[in-house]
Amino acid sequence: MKLTVFGLGHIGCVSSACFAQLGHDVIGFDINHAKVALINSGASPIFEYHLDEMIATEVQNGRLRATDQIDEAIAEAEIVLVCVDTPSNGNGSISFHDVLRVCQDIGTALRRRDGYPTITIRSTILPGFAQKEAIPLLERTSQKVCGRDFGFAVNPEFLREGTAIDDFFNPPRTLFAGVDETSRKRLHLLYEPINAPIFSVTVDEAMMVKYADNTFHAIKVAFANEIGRLCKSMDIDSRSVMHVFAQDRKLNLSPYYLRPGFAFGGSCLPKDLKAIVHQADENQVPIPLIRSVIPSNRDHIHYAYRMIQKTGIRKVGLLGLSFKGGTDDLRESPLIYLVEELLANGYEVRIFDRYITLAQNLESTKNYIDRELSHLSALMCDSPEDLLDQTQLIVIGNNTGEHRDLILNLNHGHQIIDMVDLVGKEQTKVKYEGICW
Repeated sequence: MKLTVFGLGHIGCVSSACFAQLGHDVIGFDINHAKVALINSGASPIFEYHLDEMIATEVQNGRLRATDQIDEAIAEAEIVLVCVDTPSNGNGSISFHDVLRVCQDIGTALRRRDGYPTITIRSTILPGFAQKEAIPLLERTSQKVCGRDFGFAVNPEFLREGTAIDDFFNPPRTLFAGVDETSRKRLHLLYEPINAPIFSVTVDEAMMVKYADNTFHAIKVAFANEIGRLCKSMDIDSRSVMHVFAQDRKLNLSPYYLRPGFAFGGSCLPKDLKAIVHQADENQVPIPLIRSVIPSNRDHIHYAYRMIQKTGIRKVGLLGLSFKGGTDDLRESPLIYLVEELLANGYEVRIFDRYITLAQNLESTKNYIDRELSHLSALMCDSPEDLLDQTQLIVIGNNTGEHRDLILNLNHGHQIIDMVDLVGKEQTKVKYEGICW
């Protein structure tokens, strides 16, 4: 295809050279005349391993050139990739000045050409920016309509400086979002030669993935450094600790625990987090990230309460009380904290948890309930039918097949708040809301 890349900085230069190597006809555009001249002479305006040789080869092969004339850049482009910077403002917000300027210039140039180009933002933008700012600006300046006269897409980049070319050709996945079918097909075709799974999602989902990636990367660095500081205070080699930690690909470095849902609980996580924070205090080691985890978890429980509060319903039924479906473990269950908050605010609460009901015959569970939760015993229902008869809002607290079957057959006008992603909105016959979706 014929591609135009706006912005010959790090991402623009790497993208231009790599797409040219894939066989596309690429024009790089930049208002910086020196960058344009360097590209056309076969040299790279930036340093990146092997980029100089790649640019020289593709310029010589006639698949890559650069210009500072916008009409020349736009004239025949099927895909226009916007790769300009989105730096931080002093208050932490993102500056979209360059993206908006480029969109205005592209829109003005589109007014003077025919065809159906796909305008694709590769720069890092926030969710909502495309629909509220970029597309309306393109439509105003071009006097054309998105989806009828031109296409629009976003294609976040995940290129690290120093390994950008390898990251381009060997990514863990390719991500894009097109608002129209033509754009989605073009981007799929563009990335088809690269051996990686392709994800086509909504525009806002695509950009949120970019922010989730970088936020998690930052959290991992901060986490490792806090563990490192704490280890050093106890004369422990943190390099050995984190090396062994990283060998666990089942839980530690895996998708496990990375699903939005309800708060954590149980006999291990809360206890051990409190212990490590206490140890850090004893050693006078600051660990603000780790210290923030329990308050964040508590706020998530209160967030669930606020969701219930917004429904205006006072008769609430919980499907599940244990911290984890399929168990009778009530220790530090976040559902108990939720029930306590509901009761403190005058809600009528009923609970069904078959595993707790069955476990009440076991001495350990019976003793725990009698000692710690005696006031909740009267709230327990013997069957899910009893729960439904006495409530109007059902909160799915943990994940069992029985709960799923019950919810799928609900048609009594109940509302549902799902905290474990047990069923989808499209599967239910009643009003449904997920805690984080």
